[in-house]
Amino acid sequence: MTDKNPKLEVPTEMREFAERSIDQARKAMDGFVSAAMKAMDTFEGSTSTAGTSMKDMRHKTFSYAEQNLTAAFDHAQKLVKAKDPSEAMKLQAEFMQSQFATMQKQMAEFGEVAKASMTDAQKTMAEASKTMTENVSAATKAATDAAQPKK
Repeated sequence: MTDKNPKLEVPTEMREFAERSIDQARKAMDGFVSAAMKAMDTFEGSTSTAGTSMKDMRHKTFSYAEQNLTAAFDHAQKLVKAKDPSEAMKLQAEFMQSQFATMQKQMAEFGEVAKASMTDAQKTMAEASKTMTENVSAATKAATDAAQPKK
């Protein structure tokens, strides 16, 4: 009798090499993300409403990227430890489901930040329009008063 599902054995040395490679890649990406966040913090100087909203969006983007990379590295470490292809496929399916749910949540949060940013921008525009209307009215009155003969 032959075994219908032959076991695929991964040599211990190869598995250890893969685990070390994943750890090194994780450390490199952590360093990259930290450096990128520090660079963005240094670069950011605007405290306007739009600047604050963009700053929030950038921070969320980096935070989500970091979360997604961590999940991918954790998944890779689990895959390296899989005993057979069926376990690897199960891990892959679970990872895909988890990441899909995570991405949906992240996109919903991005949408809320964008909506808040637009609401803030509308308020700023309304305030600017009101101020401009008041200034035009004041200038018109001043011009009218200046054109009137003095008694």
